[in-house]
Amino acid sequence: MNRTDAIVIGAGVIGLAVTRELAGDGREVLILDREARFGSVTSSRNSEVIHAGLYYPPGSLKASLCVEGRDRLYAFCEARAVPHRRIGKIVFARDAAQSSELDAIEESARSAGAGALQRLSRAETRALEPELDAAEALLSPMTGIIDAHAFMLALLGEAEAQGARLVCNAPVERIGRKRGLWQVRLEGEAEPVVETPLLVNAAGLGAQALAGRIEALAPLYVPPLFLARGVYFTYSGPVPFRHLVYPVPEPGGLGTHLTLDLAGQARFGPDVEWIDAPDHKVDPARHACFAAAARRIWPDVDPDRLQPGYAGIRPKLSGPGEPAADFVISGPSDHGLPGLVNLFGIESPGLTASLAIADRVAAMLR
Repeated sequence: MNRTDAIVIGAGVIGLAVTRELAGDGREVLILDREARFGSVTSSRNSEVIHAGLYYPPGSLKASLCVEGRDRLYAFCEARAVPHRRIGKIVFARDAAQSSELDAIEESARSAGAGALQRLSRAETRALEPELDAAEALLSPMTGIIDAHAFMLALLGEAEAQGARLVCNAPVERIGRKRGLWQVRLEGEAEPVVETPLLVNAAGLGAQALAGRIEALAPLYVPPLFLARGVYFTYSGPVPFRHLVYPVPEPGGLGTHLTLDLAGQARFGPDVEWIDAPDHKVDPARHACFAAAARRIWPDVDPDRLQPGYAGIRPKLSGPGEPAADFVISGPSDHGLPGLVNLFGIESPGLTASLAIADRVAAMLR
């Protein structure tokens, strides 16, 4: 049986960031992914936004890791020429009744250290975005956009330069523990093929299922999984917006919003739909709902230019009607198993927080 210093399961942005961090410590790291390519599930199906950290409860992992991760991500992108742009975000209230929600966002952002926000009147909002009709708004200058694939390529490149190896098409069937080592058996194999003292479960949507295959891990340390699909519709023409534009948040997400990619193309989404099993299909029949949501941001939107785009699925730890759950980064001090870290519920702002999450995981294993 082969042996390596550490194994990371899941080659999305979190798994790649963790692999880079562990490899930087001088460890030989193997990263396994069941898909044919790295970063092909949740990490490639999001808004590619660098979040400032406006919405998360002070003291939560989401709040602290988002702010820390945001600053580290901007520095990483600058140093390595990863395409990104700090374009800012406007969170708007449609009417005076929503002003209190802007107050709550402003207070939460201040407490979490998300950076200064600028309160905008209707006239000030119009001066920045003439097509946006809002009673008032908040401007977040620390929010940006990033090429997520280029970021993952940079993470993988640095990890491989330190000796890490990526193996795709490698679904894990079972993980046992013998002689103080984690032994990994892949689907189709009769026996374990590799063992390691350090194991990180960064399987995203599959993290709970993978944790259930770790023979030594008690079920009570595996939280329930709730799936919230978010659909995006793209816009085929130019748009008159220079900032990201968000309504006040809604249950389960941040509301259907307008984001821009680095080429200037706009997309509206994601919405929130609770589902029972992973399904990334986009129903064209949802066009009318997206046209209505887009019209609340841009009254003159041409609905004929809206077309089905793609969908992502948030791996949530709380269900409909429940308070939003925090990230869970479960290490040896939680479950009592040396050398094991499980990551559960790493939804937004996971991309923004990825470098800070990786540092937290590595510290648990050092």
